[in-house]
Amino acid sequence: MSVTTAGTARKAAPMTKEERKVIIASSAGTVFEWYDFYLAGSLAANIAATFVPGTNDTAKFIFVLFGFAAGFAVRPFGALVFGRLGDLIGRKYTFLVTMTLMGIATFAVGLLPSYDTIGYAAPVIFILCRLAQGLALGGEYGGAATYVAEHAPNGRRGFYTSWIQTTATVGLFLSLLVILTLRLSMTPEDFNAWGWRIPFLVSIVLLGFSIWIRLQLSESPAFQKMKEEGTRSKAPLTEAFGTWKNAKIALIALFGGTAGQAVVWYCGQFYALFFLTQTLKVDGTTANLLIAAGLLIGTPFFIFFGWLSDKIGRKPILIAGCLIAAATYFPLFEQIARIANPKLIAATEQVKIDITADPATCGTLFDPVGVRVFTRPCDVIRRTLATNSMHYELVQGAAGSPLVATVNGTAVTIPDTDKTGAAIVAAAQGAGYPVVGDATILKEPTIGGVFSNPRSLSLIGLLFILVLYVTMVYGPIAALLVELFPTRIRYTGMSLPYHIGNGWFGGFLPPTAFAIVAASGNIFSGLWYPIVVALMTVVIGVIFLPETKNRDLDNIN
Repeated sequence: MSVTTAGTARKAAPMTKEERKVIIASSAGTVFEWYDFYLAGSLAANIAATFVPGTNDTAKFIFVLFGFAAGFAVRPFGALVFGRLGDLIGRKYTFLVTMTLMGIATFAVGLLPSYDTIGYAAPVIFILCRLAQGLALGGEYGGAATYVAEHAPNGRRGFYTSWIQTTATVGLFLSLLVILTLRLSMTPEDFNAWGWRIPFLVSIVLLGFSIWIRLQLSESPAFQKMKEEGTRSKAPLTEAFGTWKNAKIALIALFGGTAGQAVVWYCGQFYALFFLTQTLKVDGTTANLLIAAGLLIGTPFFIFFGWLSDKIGRKPILIAGCLIAAATYFPLFEQIARIANPKLIAATEQVKIDITADPATCGTLFDPVGVRVFTRPCDVIRRTLATNSMHYELVQGAAGSPLVATVNGTAVTIPDTDKTGAAIVAAAQGAGYPVVGDATILKEPTIGGVFSNPRSLSLIGLLFILVLYVTMVYGPIAALLVELFPTRIRYTGMSLPYHIGNGWFGGFLPPTAFAIVAASGNIFSGLWYPIVVALMTVVIGVIFLPETKNRDLDNIN
Protein backbone atom coordinates (compact mmCIF):
# COMPACT_ATOMS: atom_id res chain seq x y z
CA MET A 1 0.00 0.00 0.00
CA SER A 2 1.72 3.18 -1.17
CA VAL A 3 1.40 6.39 0.80
CA THR A 4 2.53 9.97 0.49
CA THR A 5 2.70 12.57 3.23
CA ALA A 6 1.05 15.93 3.01
CA GLY A 7 2.77 19.24 2.84
CA THR A 8 3.06 21.37 5.94
CA ALA A 9 1.18 24.22 4.31
CA ARG A 10 -2.03 22.22 4.11
CA LYS A 11 -1.61 20.97 7.65
CA ALA A 12 -1.49 24.49 9.02
CA ALA A 13 -4.44 25.81 7.02
CA PRO A 14 -7.41 26.91 9.14
CA MET A 15 -10.80 25.29 8.70
CA THR A 16 -12.68 26.85 5.80
CA LYS A 17 -16.34 27.84 5.77
CA GLU A 18 -17.13 24.98 3.41
CA GLU A 19 -15.33 22.44 5.61
CA ARG A 20 -17.20 23.72 8.66
CA LYS A 21 -20.50 23.28 6.81
CA VAL A 22 -19.53 19.73 5.85
CA ILE A 23 -18.78 18.81 9.47
CA ILE A 24 -21.93 20.44 10.87
CA ALA A 25 -24.25 18.92 8.28
CA SER A 26 -22.73 15.44 8.50
CA SER A 27 -22.65 15.47 12.29
CA ALA A 28 -26.21 16.81 12.69
CA GLY A 29 -27.64 14.09 10.49
CA THR A 30 -25.67 11.36 12.25
CA VAL A 31 -26.74 12.63 15.70
CA PHE A 32 -30.32 12.33 14.53
CA GLU A 33 -29.78 8.72 13.39
CA TRP A 34 -28.20 7.69 16.70
CA TYR A 35 -30.97 9.46 18.62
CA ASP A 36 -33.54 7.41 16.73
CA PHE A 37 -31.64 4.17 17.16
CA TYR A 38 -31.25 4.47 20.95
CA LEU A 39 -34.89 5.29 21.73
CA ALA A 40 -35.97 1.63 21.54
CA GLY A 41 -33.45 0.65 24.21
CA SER A 42 -34.19 3.59 26.49
CA LEU A 43 -37.95 2.99 26.29
CA ALA A 44 -37.90 -0.82 26.21
CA ALA A 45 -40.28 -1.21 29.15
CA ASN A 46 -42.92 1.09 27.61
CA ILE A 47 -42.63 -0.58 24.23
CA ALA A 48 -43.00 -4.01 25.84
CA ALA A 49 -46.14 -2.96 27.70
CA THR A 50 -47.71 -1.52 24.53
CA PHE A 51 -46.82 -3.93 21.74
CA VAL A 52 -46.19 -7.33 23.33
CA PRO A 53 -49.01 -9.61 24.56
CA GLY A 54 -49.11 -11.57 27.81
CA THR A 55 -48.75 -10.88 31.51
CA ASN A 56 -45.14 -12.01 31.97
CA ASP A 57 -43.31 -8.69 32.25
CA THR A 58 -39.90 -10.34 32.07
CA ALA A 59 -40.73 -12.19 28.85
CA LYS A 60 -42.17 -9.00 27.34
CA PHE A 61 -39.09 -7.01 28.27
CA ILE A 62 -36.80 -9.71 26.83
CA PHE A 63 -38.73 -9.59 23.55
CA VAL A 64 -38.13 -5.86 23.19
CA LEU A 65 -34.45 -6.26 24.08
CA PHE A 66 -34.29 -8.96 21.42
CA GLY A 67 -35.75 -6.43 18.97
CA PHE A 68 -33.15 -3.90 20.14
CA ALA A 69 -30.43 -6.50 19.55
CA ALA A 70 -31.85 -7.24 16.08
CA GLY A 71 -31.04 -3.66 15.13
CA PHE A 72 -27.41 -4.29 16.05
CA ALA A 73 -27.34 -7.66 14.29
CA VAL A 74 -28.28 -6.30 10.86
CA ARG A 75 -25.90 -3.33 10.94
CA PRO A 76 -23.15 -5.20 9.01
CA PHE A 77 -25.67 -6.04 6.29
CA GLY A 78 -26.58 -2.37 6.06
CA ALA A 79 -22.86 -1.66 5.74
CA LEU A 80 -22.64 -4.04 2.78
CA VAL A 81 -25.74 -2.72 1.01
CA PHE A 82 -25.18 0.99 1.49
CA GLY A 83 -21.39 0.81 1.45
CA ARG A 84 -21.62 -0.64 -2.05
CA LEU A 85 -24.03 2.10 -3.12
CA GLY A 86 -21.77 4.75 -1.62
CA ASP A 87 -18.83 3.56 -3.69
CA LEU A 88 -20.97 3.26 -6.82
CA ILE A 89 -23.17 6.38 -6.81
CA GLY A 90 -21.61 8.66 -4.20
CA ARG A 91 -21.32 9.44 -0.49
CA LYS A 92 -23.86 12.28 -0.32
CA TYR A 93 -26.86 10.57 -1.90
CA THR A 94 -26.32 7.31 -0.06
CA PHE A 95 -26.37 8.79 3.41
CA LEU A 96 -29.41 10.85 2.44
CA VAL A 97 -31.18 7.54 1.76
CA THR A 98 -30.05 5.98 5.04
CA MET A 99 -31.15 9.00 7.03
CA THR A 100 -34.60 9.01 5.42
CA LEU A 101 -35.04 5.29 6.09
CA MET A 102 -34.10 5.74 9.74
CA GLY A 103 -36.47 8.68 10.22
CA ILE A 104 -39.47 6.96 8.66
CA ALA A 105 -38.92 3.77 10.68
CA THR A 106 -38.63 5.72 13.94
CA PHE A 107 -41.72 7.84 13.24
CA ALA A 108 -43.64 4.64 12.44
CA VAL A 109 -42.90 3.25 15.92
CA GLY A 110 -44.40 6.40 17.45
CA LEU A 111 -47.61 5.90 15.44
CA LEU A 112 -47.80 2.11 15.73
CA PRO A 113 -51.09 0.95 17.33
CA SER A 114 -50.88 -1.26 20.41
CA TYR A 115 -51.29 -5.02 20.58
CA ASP A 116 -54.78 -4.49 22.01
CA THR A 117 -55.70 -2.68 18.77
CA ILE A 118 -54.05 -4.67 15.97
CA GLY A 119 -52.94 -7.89 17.68
CA TYR A 120 -49.72 -9.64 16.69
CA ALA A 121 -49.14 -7.20 13.87
CA ALA A 122 -47.89 -4.76 16.53
CA PRO A 123 -44.78 -6.69 17.65
CA VAL A 124 -44.09 -7.84 14.08
CA ILE A 125 -44.11 -4.28 12.71
CA PHE A 126 -41.96 -3.12 15.64
CA ILE A 127 -39.31 -5.71 14.78
CA LEU A 128 -39.45 -4.71 11.11
CA CYS A 129 -38.91 -1.08 12.10
CA ARG A 130 -35.90 -2.08 14.21
CA LEU A 131 -34.44 -4.02 11.29
CA ALA A 132 -34.90 -1.00 9.03
CA GLN A 133 -33.16 1.20 11.61
CA GLY A 134 -30.25 -1.21 11.89
CA LEU A 135 -29.82 -1.34 8.12
CA ALA A 136 -29.94 2.45 7.91
CA LEU A 137 -27.38 2.92 10.68
CA GLY A 138 -25.14 0.36 8.99
CA GLY A 139 -24.95 2.66 5.98
CA GLU A 140 -24.98 6.03 7.70
CA TYR A 141 -21.80 6.03 9.75
CA GLY A 142 -19.45 4.93 6.98
CA GLY A 143 -20.91 7.53 4.65
CA ALA A 144 -20.62 10.39 7.11
CA ALA A 145 -17.10 9.48 8.23
CA THR A 146 -15.88 8.96 4.66
CA TYR A 147 -17.51 12.17 3.47
CA VAL A 148 -15.92 14.30 6.21
CA ALA A 149 -12.53 12.61 5.86
CA GLU A 150 -12.47 13.20 2.10
CA HIS A 151 -13.06 16.91 2.71
CA ALA A 152 -10.40 17.17 5.42
CA PRO A 153 -6.86 18.35 4.68
CA ASN A 154 -4.05 15.91 5.37
CA GLY A 155 -2.72 16.41 8.87
CA ARG A 156 -6.11 17.40 10.33
CA ARG A 157 -8.21 14.37 9.44
CA GLY A 158 -8.34 13.06 13.01
CA PHE A 159 -9.64 16.40 14.27
CA TYR A 160 -12.24 16.77 11.51
CA THR A 161 -13.63 13.23 11.80
CA SER A 162 -13.67 13.37 15.61
CA TRP A 163 -16.78 15.55 15.31
CA ILE A 164 -18.53 12.59 13.70
CA GLN A 165 -17.30 10.48 16.62
CA THR A 166 -19.21 12.65 19.09
CA THR A 167 -22.50 11.92 17.37
CA ALA A 168 -23.20 8.51 18.89
CA THR A 169 -22.73 9.85 22.41
CA VAL A 170 -24.59 13.09 21.65
CA GLY A 171 -27.43 11.04 20.14
CA LEU A 172 -27.62 8.90 23.27
CA PHE A 173 -27.44 12.01 25.45
CA LEU A 174 -30.18 13.71 23.42
CA SER A 175 -32.47 10.68 23.69
CA LEU A 176 -31.92 10.54 27.46
CA LEU A 177 -32.51 14.29 27.77
CA VAL A 178 -35.81 14.19 25.85
CA ILE A 179 -37.04 11.20 27.85
CA LEU A 180 -36.02 12.72 31.19
CA THR A 181 -37.69 16.04 30.30
CA LEU A 182 -40.93 14.24 29.50
CA ARG A 183 -40.77 12.07 32.62
CA LEU A 184 -40.23 15.09 34.83
CA SER A 185 -42.96 17.17 33.16
CA MET A 186 -45.88 14.71 33.25
CA THR A 187 -47.34 12.09 35.52
CA PRO A 188 -45.99 8.53 35.28
CA GLU A 189 -49.46 7.42 34.15
CA ASP A 190 -49.55 9.88 31.24
CA PHE A 191 -45.99 9.05 30.21
CA ASN A 192 -46.70 5.32 30.19
CA ALA A 193 -50.00 5.79 28.34
CA TRP A 194 -48.88 8.10 25.53
CA GLY A 195 -45.97 10.35 26.55
CA TRP A 196 -43.34 7.76 25.63
CA ARG A 197 -44.39 8.09 21.96
CA ILE A 198 -43.39 11.76 21.76
CA PRO A 199 -39.61 11.15 21.34
CA PHE A 200 -40.37 8.91 18.34
CA LEU A 201 -42.78 11.40 16.77
CA VAL A 202 -40.39 14.33 17.25
CA SER A 203 -37.93 12.51 15.00
CA ILE A 204 -39.91 13.54 11.90
CA VAL A 205 -38.99 17.17 12.61
CA LEU A 206 -35.35 16.22 13.09
CA LEU A 207 -35.50 14.27 9.83
CA GLY A 208 -36.77 17.27 7.91
CA PHE A 209 -34.04 19.51 9.33
CA SER A 210 -31.32 16.93 8.65
CA ILE A 211 -32.38 16.38 5.04
CA TRP A 212 -32.53 20.14 4.42
CA ILE A 213 -29.04 20.76 5.80
CA ARG A 214 -27.49 17.83 3.94
CA LEU A 215 -29.05 18.88 0.64
CA GLN A 216 -26.84 21.96 0.83
CA LEU A 217 -23.75 19.78 0.48
CA SER A 218 -21.87 18.82 -2.66
CA GLU A 219 -20.29 15.43 -3.36
CA SER A 220 -16.91 14.73 -1.74
CA PRO A 221 -13.95 15.91 -3.87
CA ALA A 222 -12.26 12.49 -3.79
CA PHE A 223 -15.34 10.70 -5.13
CA GLN A 224 -16.03 13.46 -7.68
CA LYS A 225 -12.46 13.21 -8.99
CA MET A 226 -12.73 9.44 -9.22
CA LYS A 227 -16.05 9.74 -11.06
CA GLU A 228 -14.65 12.22 -13.59
CA GLU A 229 -11.61 10.01 -14.23
CA GLY A 230 -13.80 6.92 -14.65
CA THR A 231 -11.89 4.96 -11.99
CA ARG A 232 -14.83 3.96 -9.78
CA SER A 233 -15.00 0.34 -8.72
CA LYS A 234 -17.47 -1.72 -10.72
CA ALA A 235 -17.84 -4.29 -7.91
CA PRO A 236 -16.95 -2.75 -4.53
CA LEU A 237 -17.90 -5.82 -2.48
CA THR A 238 -15.79 -8.17 -4.56
CA GLU A 239 -12.87 -5.77 -4.65
CA ALA A 240 -13.04 -5.02 -0.93
CA PHE A 241 -13.50 -8.53 0.45
CA GLY A 242 -12.92 -10.93 -2.45
CA THR A 243 -9.23 -10.15 -2.79
CA TRP A 244 -6.85 -11.09 0.02
CA LYS A 245 -4.97 -7.77 -0.10
CA ASN A 246 -8.06 -5.78 0.92
CA ALA A 247 -9.78 -8.53 2.95
CA LYS A 248 -6.68 -8.77 5.13
CA ILE A 249 -6.92 -5.05 5.86
CA ALA A 250 -10.58 -5.47 6.86
CA LEU A 251 -9.71 -8.33 9.24
CA ILE A 252 -6.92 -6.33 10.86
CA ALA A 253 -9.24 -3.34 11.18
CA LEU A 254 -11.85 -5.53 12.88
CA PHE A 255 -9.75 -7.57 15.33
CA GLY A 256 -6.95 -5.06 15.81
CA GLY A 257 -9.18 -1.98 16.01
CA THR A 258 -12.97 -1.90 16.06
CA ALA A 259 -13.64 -5.01 18.22
CA GLY A 260 -11.73 -3.58 21.19
CA GLN A 261 -12.98 -0.06 20.50
CA ALA A 262 -16.55 -1.37 20.48
CA VAL A 263 -16.47 -3.21 23.81
CA VAL A 264 -14.83 -0.23 25.53
CA TRP A 265 -17.47 2.04 23.99
CA TYR A 266 -20.45 -0.10 25.02
CA CYS A 267 -19.02 -0.93 28.43
CA GLY A 268 -18.53 2.74 29.26
CA GLN A 269 -22.00 3.85 28.16
CA PHE A 270 -24.55 1.05 27.83
CA TYR A 271 -23.26 -1.60 30.21
CA ALA A 272 -22.60 1.04 32.86
CA LEU A 273 -26.25 2.12 32.62
CA PHE A 274 -27.58 -1.45 32.75
CA PHE A 275 -25.19 -2.27 35.62
CA LEU A 276 -26.61 0.60 37.64
CA THR A 277 -30.25 -0.27 37.00
CA GLN A 278 -30.32 -4.06 36.64
CA THR A 279 -27.51 -5.12 38.99
CA LEU A 280 -27.31 -2.33 41.56
CA LYS A 281 -31.08 -1.62 41.47
CA VAL A 282 -30.66 2.14 41.11
CA ASP A 283 -33.90 3.67 39.82
CA GLY A 284 -33.99 4.52 36.13
CA THR A 285 -34.26 8.29 36.46
CA THR A 286 -31.29 8.54 38.83
CA ALA A 287 -29.19 6.24 36.65
CA ASN A 288 -30.03 8.21 33.49
CA LEU A 289 -29.11 11.48 35.17
CA LEU A 290 -25.77 10.05 36.32
CA ILE A 291 -24.94 8.66 32.87
CA ALA A 292 -26.05 11.88 31.16
CA ALA A 293 -23.78 13.93 33.44
CA GLY A 294 -20.81 11.66 32.71
CA LEU A 295 -21.48 11.91 28.97
CA LEU A 296 -21.82 15.69 29.11
CA ILE A 297 -18.46 16.11 30.83
CA GLY A 298 -16.69 13.52 28.71
CA THR A 299 -17.92 14.34 25.20
CA PRO A 300 -15.39 17.13 24.43
CA PHE A 301 -12.60 14.58 24.78
CA PHE A 302 -13.67 12.93 21.52
CA ILE A 303 -12.44 16.10 19.84
CA PHE A 304 -9.30 16.21 21.97
CA PHE A 305 -8.22 12.66 21.16
CA GLY A 306 -9.08 13.12 17.49
CA TRP A 307 -6.86 16.20 17.47
CA LEU A 308 -4.14 14.38 19.41
CA SER A 309 -4.19 11.52 16.91
CA ASP A 310 -3.10 14.00 14.23
CA LYS A 311 -0.05 14.72 16.37
CA ILE A 312 1.05 11.33 17.73
CA GLY A 313 -0.92 8.84 15.64
CA ARG A 314 -4.18 6.90 15.75
CA LYS A 315 -2.73 3.57 16.86
CA PRO A 316 -1.07 4.52 20.21
CA ILE A 317 -4.23 6.25 21.48
CA LEU A 318 -6.52 3.38 20.48
CA ILE A 319 -4.22 0.71 21.95
CA ALA A 320 -3.65 2.68 25.15
CA GLY A 321 -7.40 3.15 25.65
CA CYS A 322 -8.08 -0.58 25.28
CA LEU A 323 -5.20 -1.52 27.59
CA ILE A 324 -6.02 0.96 30.36
CA ALA A 325 -9.71 0.04 30.25
CA ALA A 326 -8.95 -3.69 30.52
CA ALA A 327 -6.62 -3.07 33.46
CA THR A 328 -9.02 -0.90 35.47
CA TYR A 329 -12.57 -2.16 34.79
CA PHE A 330 -12.77 -4.40 37.85
CA PRO A 331 -11.73 -1.75 40.43
CA LEU A 332 -13.84 0.94 38.75
CA PHE A 333 -17.05 -1.10 38.64
CA GLU A 334 -16.46 -2.37 42.18
CA GLN A 335 -16.17 1.22 43.40
CA ILE A 336 -19.33 2.20 41.48
CA ALA A 337 -21.15 -0.66 43.21
CA ARG A 338 -19.87 0.30 46.69
CA ILE A 339 -21.12 3.85 46.29
CA ALA A 340 -24.46 3.13 44.61
CA ASN A 341 -25.51 0.10 46.69
CA PRO A 342 -23.14 -0.37 49.66
CA LYS A 343 -25.35 -2.90 51.40
CA LEU A 344 -25.28 -5.16 48.35
CA ILE A 345 -21.49 -5.20 48.18
CA ALA A 346 -21.21 -5.80 51.92
CA ALA A 347 -23.55 -8.76 51.52
CA THR A 348 -21.53 -10.26 48.67
CA GLU A 349 -18.55 -10.27 51.05
CA GLN A 350 -20.35 -11.46 54.18
CA VAL A 351 -23.18 -13.72 53.00
CA LYS A 352 -22.18 -17.06 51.51
CA ILE A 353 -24.78 -18.84 49.35
CA ASP A 354 -24.05 -22.40 48.26
CA ILE A 355 -26.12 -24.40 45.78
CA THR A 356 -25.19 -28.10 45.96
CA ALA A 357 -26.59 -30.25 43.19
CA ASP A 358 -25.92 -33.22 40.97
CA PRO A 359 -24.08 -31.68 37.96
CA ALA A 360 -26.34 -33.65 35.64
CA THR A 361 -29.32 -31.62 36.87
CA CYS A 362 -27.67 -28.26 36.18
CA GLY A 363 -27.18 -26.82 32.72
CA THR A 364 -25.50 -23.79 31.27
CA LEU A 365 -27.24 -20.47 31.86
CA PHE A 366 -25.61 -18.80 28.90
CA ASP A 367 -28.45 -16.95 27.19
CA PRO A 368 -27.10 -13.79 25.51
CA VAL A 369 -30.28 -13.02 23.56
CA GLY A 370 -32.71 -13.87 26.37
CA VAL A 371 -34.88 -16.42 24.58
CA ARG A 372 -34.23 -19.62 26.55
CA VAL A 373 -36.79 -21.01 29.01
CA PHE A 374 -35.30 -22.64 32.11
CA THR A 375 -37.29 -25.34 33.92
CA ARG A 376 -34.83 -27.40 35.97
CA PRO A 377 -34.76 -26.25 39.64
CA CYS A 378 -30.97 -25.84 39.66
CA ASP A 379 -31.06 -23.51 36.65
CA VAL A 380 -34.14 -21.58 37.78
CA ILE A 381 -32.72 -20.94 41.25
CA ARG A 382 -29.34 -19.79 39.97
CA ARG A 383 -30.98 -17.47 37.45
CA THR A 384 -33.20 -16.04 40.19
CA LEU A 385 -30.19 -15.37 42.40
CA ALA A 386 -28.38 -13.68 39.53
CA THR A 387 -31.42 -11.54 38.76
CA ASN A 388 -31.39 -10.41 42.40
CA SER A 389 -27.64 -9.64 42.14
CA MET A 390 -26.74 -12.30 44.72
CA HIS A 391 -23.37 -14.04 44.65
CA TYR A 392 -23.57 -17.81 44.85
CA GLU A 393 -21.30 -20.80 44.46
CA LEU A 394 -22.36 -23.97 42.67
CA VAL A 395 -21.04 -27.00 44.53
CA GLN A 396 -20.84 -30.39 42.85
CA GLY A 397 -23.04 -32.93 44.62
CA ALA A 398 -23.10 -36.70 44.39
CA ALA A 399 -24.87 -38.34 41.46
CA GLY A 400 -28.58 -38.54 42.14
CA SER A 401 -28.39 -36.27 45.19
CA PRO A 402 -31.14 -33.68 45.75
CA LEU A 403 -30.54 -29.98 45.40
CA VAL A 404 -29.53 -28.34 48.68
CA ALA A 405 -29.21 -24.61 49.31
CA THR A 406 -27.44 -23.05 52.27
CA VAL A 407 -27.04 -19.44 53.37
CA ASN A 408 -24.06 -18.95 55.66
CA GLY A 409 -24.04 -22.67 56.30
CA THR A 410 -27.71 -22.91 57.27
CA ALA A 411 -29.86 -25.08 55.03
CA VAL A 412 -32.84 -23.37 53.40
CA THR A 413 -36.08 -25.28 53.16
CA ILE A 414 -37.49 -24.94 49.66
CA PRO A 415 -41.27 -25.58 49.62
CA ASP A 416 -42.68 -27.68 46.79
CA THR A 417 -44.68 -24.61 45.73
CA ASP A 418 -41.54 -22.53 45.37
CA LYS A 419 -40.69 -22.77 41.67
CA THR A 420 -38.41 -19.76 41.52
CA GLY A 421 -36.06 -19.94 44.50
CA ALA A 422 -37.90 -17.21 46.38
CA ALA A 423 -37.16 -18.96 49.70
CA ILE A 424 -33.42 -18.72 49.10
CA VAL A 425 -33.72 -15.07 48.12
CA ALA A 426 -35.67 -14.35 51.31
CA ALA A 427 -33.06 -16.17 53.42
CA ALA A 428 -30.25 -14.23 51.76
CA GLN A 429 -32.07 -10.96 52.38
CA GLY A 430 -32.53 -11.95 56.00
CA ALA A 431 -28.77 -12.51 56.21
CA GLY A 432 -27.92 -9.07 54.85
CA TYR A 433 -28.79 -8.67 51.16
CA PRO A 434 -30.88 -5.52 50.49
CA VAL A 435 -34.52 -5.78 49.47
CA VAL A 436 -35.95 -3.87 46.52
CA GLY A 437 -36.15 -0.18 47.35
CA ASP A 438 -33.73 -0.41 50.28
CA ALA A 439 -33.02 3.04 51.69
CA THR A 440 -29.25 2.57 51.32
CA ILE A 441 -29.51 2.38 47.51
CA LEU A 442 -28.73 5.73 45.92
CA LYS A 443 -31.85 7.57 44.79
CA GLU A 444 -31.64 11.16 43.54
CA PRO A 445 -34.21 11.48 40.71
CA THR A 446 -33.74 15.24 40.28
CA ILE A 447 -30.97 17.28 38.67
CA GLY A 448 -30.47 19.34 41.82
CA GLY A 449 -30.34 16.24 43.99
CA VAL A 450 -27.76 14.54 41.80
CA PHE A 451 -25.41 17.52 41.83
CA SER A 452 -25.74 18.17 45.57
CA ASN A 453 -25.22 14.60 46.77
CA PRO A 454 -21.55 13.61 47.40
CA ARG A 455 -22.33 9.98 46.48
CA SER A 456 -23.81 11.07 43.16
CA LEU A 457 -20.85 13.32 42.41
CA SER A 458 -18.45 10.46 43.14
CA LEU A 459 -20.37 8.23 40.75
CA ILE A 460 -20.35 10.91 38.04
CA GLY A 461 -16.57 11.08 38.42
CA LEU A 462 -16.23 7.31 37.99
CA LEU A 463 -18.62 7.27 35.04
CA PHE A 464 -16.64 10.12 33.49
CA ILE A 465 -13.51 7.93 33.64
CA LEU A 466 -15.37 5.20 31.75
CA VAL A 467 -16.47 7.77 29.15
CA LEU A 468 -12.88 9.04 28.92
CA TYR A 469 -11.81 5.54 27.87
CA VAL A 470 -14.58 5.65 25.27
CA THR A 471 -13.25 8.91 23.84
CA MET A 472 -9.71 7.51 23.65
CA VAL A 473 -10.68 4.52 21.53
CA TYR A 474 -13.50 6.14 19.56
CA GLY A 475 -12.11 9.59 18.83
CA PRO A 476 -9.42 8.42 16.35
CA ILE A 477 -11.16 5.34 14.90
CA ALA A 478 -12.95 7.03 11.97
CA ALA A 479 -9.74 8.61 10.67
CA LEU A 480 -7.91 5.30 11.04
CA LEU A 481 -10.55 3.35 9.13
CA VAL A 482 -10.85 5.75 6.19
CA GLU A 483 -7.06 5.87 5.90
CA LEU A 484 -6.82 2.09 5.64
CA PHE A 485 -8.81 1.78 2.40
CA PRO A 486 -8.42 3.26 -1.11
CA THR A 487 -11.06 5.69 -2.42
CA ARG A 488 -12.54 3.12 -4.84
CA ILE A 489 -13.79 0.91 -1.98
CA ARG A 490 -13.46 3.18 1.06
CA TYR A 491 -17.17 3.40 1.98
CA THR A 492 -17.60 -0.38 1.65
CA GLY A 493 -14.23 -1.33 3.12
CA MET A 494 -14.44 0.71 6.32
CA SER A 495 -18.16 0.16 6.99
CA LEU A 496 -18.14 -3.62 7.39
CA PRO A 497 -15.37 -3.97 10.03
CA TYR A 498 -16.79 -0.99 11.87
CA HIS A 499 -20.30 -2.42 12.08
CA ILE A 500 -19.26 -6.00 12.81
CA GLY A 501 -17.14 -4.62 15.63
CA ASN A 502 -19.73 -2.23 16.99
CA GLY A 503 -22.90 -4.09 15.99
CA TRP A 504 -21.82 -7.56 17.12
CA PHE A 505 -18.83 -7.36 19.49
CA GLY A 506 -20.17 -4.19 21.10
CA GLY A 507 -23.93 -4.40 20.60
CA PHE A 508 -24.21 -7.80 22.25
CA LEU A 509 -21.99 -6.86 25.18
CA PRO A 510 -24.74 -6.12 27.74
CA PRO A 511 -26.74 -9.35 27.24
CA THR A 512 -23.56 -11.44 26.94
CA ALA A 513 -22.09 -9.93 30.10
CA PHE A 514 -25.28 -10.51 32.06
CA ALA A 515 -25.43 -14.09 30.77
CA ILE A 516 -21.91 -14.64 32.13
CA VAL A 517 -22.98 -13.17 35.48
CA ALA A 518 -25.95 -15.53 35.67
CA ALA A 519 -23.78 -18.54 34.85
CA SER A 520 -20.95 -17.68 37.24
CA GLY A 521 -22.82 -16.32 40.26
CA ASN A 522 -20.66 -13.17 40.48
CA ILE A 523 -22.02 -9.73 39.57
CA PHE A 524 -18.63 -8.55 38.26
CA SER A 525 -17.78 -11.58 36.11
CA GLY A 526 -19.47 -10.12 33.02
CA LEU A 527 -16.56 -7.68 32.78
CA TRP A 528 -14.36 -10.50 31.53
CA TYR A 529 -16.03 -10.22 28.13
CA PRO A 530 -14.94 -6.63 27.34
CA ILE A 531 -11.58 -7.20 29.02
CA VAL A 532 -10.71 -10.24 26.90
CA VAL A 533 -11.86 -8.60 23.65
CA ALA A 534 -10.00 -5.37 24.45
CA LEU A 535 -6.79 -7.30 25.20
CA MET A 536 -7.21 -9.24 21.95
CA THR A 537 -7.30 -5.92 20.10
CA VAL A 538 -4.21 -4.72 21.98
CA VAL A 539 -2.20 -7.78 20.91
CA ILE A 540 -3.40 -7.89 17.29
CA GLY A 541 -3.26 -4.11 16.95
CA VAL A 542 0.30 -3.85 18.23
CA ILE A 543 1.51 -6.57 15.85
CA PHE A 544 -0.51 -5.97 12.68
CA LEU A 545 -2.30 -2.60 12.70
CA PRO A 546 -0.37 0.04 10.72
CA GLU A 547 -0.11 3.68 11.69
CA THR A 548 -2.07 5.77 9.17
CA LYS A 549 -1.96 9.40 10.27
CA ASN A 550 0.31 10.64 7.48
CA ARG A 551 -1.44 8.91 4.60
CA ASP A 552 -2.73 10.91 1.67
CA LEU A 553 -6.21 9.63 0.81
CA ASP A 554 -5.63 10.25 -2.89
CA ASN A 555 -2.60 7.96 -2.96
CA ILE A 556 -3.70 4.78 -1.19
CA ASN A 557 -3.56 1.82 -3.55
